[in-house]
Amino acid sequence: MAPIIKIIDGKTELAKRLATDFTSQLQQLIPSREYVTVALSGGSTPGLFFKAMVDMNPSLDWKKVLFFWVDERCVPANHAESNFGAAFRDLLKPLAIPESNYFRIRGEDAPEDEARRYAQLISNATGAGQGIPVLDFVFLGMGTDGHTASIFPHQIERWEAEGLCTVGNHPESGQQRVTFTGRLINAAARVIFHVTGKEKGEIARMIIKKNGNYAAYPASRVNPSNGELLWYLDAEAAGTWD
Repeated sequence: MAPIIKIIDGKTELAKRLATDFTSQLQQLIPSREYVTVALSGGSTPGLFFKAMVDMNPSLDWKKVLFFWVDERCVPANHAESNFGAAFRDLLKPLAIPESNYFRIRGEDAPEDEARRYAQLISNATGAGQGIPVLDFVFLGMGTDGHTASIFPHQIERWEAEGLCTVGNHPESGQQRVTFTGRLINAAARVIFHVTGKEKGEIARMIIKKNGNYAAYPASRVNPSNGELLWYLDAEAAGTWD
């Protein structure tokens, strides 16, 4: 299925559009579902989305929405670099999401052990059993090196790792991170890239158009088997589409 491309001028307006679309989809899904599953990513760009959601403060039955994390740095939850910590401060707490509805990666624990624990937790929480869970929403960012989740170009083979979660290493700092694998991301019903800034534009266009050396970038491996792939780009990231 071809990706759906949405280009909005300005980072703030893009985040507002993403929040509006996400809220609309939740409104459609929640009434008929036992729960809706959402996986969040870290980084600077999601903060704009979190703010837009809090500013909207939509009237939703949050007790029916379960939150997971695509990846996490191997740091405690109260660390400045914690993806969960940022989401808790900027999204979960302001929207009064019940504590029973979010499931953090324990970045302070042994990475390999935590990858196994978190994979089992996702399977249990979604009732997937031995199958691959089908999450309703997986939000992804993309780095200037084309990485997504915490799968980096120098470890692109980890995209194909067995299991639902694995451990990646930042290419410069060596910092370990627990991350979803490709099999979990590509099983999702909706995978949403949220990308801003002209410094990411060339790689984004290369991946979307499948041009040049696009396959060298982990973000190019995102291809939901039975779901939708959406790219939300600001005008700088989109650049000129020939």
